[in-house]
Amino acid sequence: MMNNKNLETIRPNDFRKEYKAIEQELQGKIAKFFDKGRYILGEEVETFESAFATYVGTNHCVGVANGLDGLFLALKALGIGNGDEVLVPSNAYIASVLAISHAGAKPVFVEPNPITFNIDATLIEAKITGNTKAIMPVHLYGLISDMPAIMNIAQENNLFVVEDCAQAHGAKVNGQHAGSFGDINAFSFYPTKNLGACGDAGAITTNSAELAEKIKKLRNYGSVERYRNEVIGYNSRLDEFQAAILNVKLNYLDVWNTKRREIAQEYARIFSDQLWTLPTEPEGYHHVFHQYVVQSANRAEDMRWLKEQGYECLIHYPVPPYKSEAYREVYKNENYPLADKLAEQVISLPVHGKMWQK
Repeated sequence: MMNNKNLETIRPNDFRKEYKAIEQELQGKIAKFFDKGRYILGEEVETFESAFATYVGTNHCVGVANGLDGLFLALKALGIGNGDEVLVPSNAYIASVLAISHAGAKPVFVEPNPITFNIDATLIEAKITGNTKAIMPVHLYGLISDMPAIMNIAQENNLFVVEDCAQAHGAKVNGQHAGSFGDINAFSFYPTKNLGACGDAGAITTNSAELAEKIKKLRNYGSVERYRNEVIGYNSRLDEFQAAILNVKLNYLDVWNTKRREIAQEYARIFSDQLWTLPTEPEGYHHVFHQYVVQSANRAEDMRWLKEQGYECLIHYPVPPYKSEAYREVYKNENYPLADKLAEQVISLPVHGKMWQK
């Protein structure tokens, strides 16, 4: 069955199977939600914020509208803006880079480790200048970055750390969860994530009561008390309905992550004879395989072969941010060969919590 002998099409996600597995709980939760008649910043959001903070291992969690807003508001809460620089991996999804630009700061790219795909901690210090204010490690594909090393560098250089945890729900290093290392950190609950809502949703985690309070103001027009607008804020609230969904799904996150890890182990076995670089899990790390990403020197040919075997594969990501139309002119004199190589070689095989289940 894992070898796909029947050649059924295996897609990257199957939201219907996920829904069917927890249909009764979701329907019960939705019925109660509509019965309460509270749609904005109510009990469901408060319950999820408390539960997710406990899960991650932080003192505070603040729900926001999406992951991009989470990163942007985190930078704003830290006071990062015009003239500041934020270090970010050169192969990150563009949302991480956009958040830095929206805050008014300059993204400064650092090449990734070629095996883990995450920012190479050994290259960070060479990129630090007098304008550097923060490091934004992006935990790509479900593997947490080298946070012990990154936190040491940040401490030695008096820098903030903002973790981008959009792909790392449940990922750990030395038993500590993604989203609990940095000064302030952001999650996305986009439907395809390991913990996904039924639309856009996000959250910020932190151990700082002061930063959590700032985020609560920034997400809600600059106000905690209605009509008392203390700062120039935004409208970026976690939707009460999405929080209700997440309150059910959070109970299954570890189970679904275990399934992803089992699929990854089976992939490593059945594709061991391919000339690919397979994902790695360094000692002490807990990979949650948001994506199962391999590197192939013959991507087009291999993707055709995988499609023939019934695997619907994706590419995360075909264009490095610095080569996107949005940033091409800004970085036209810079080169990031490792980001280029990964963009040309990565293949994401299907992996999700309900895969191969009836």
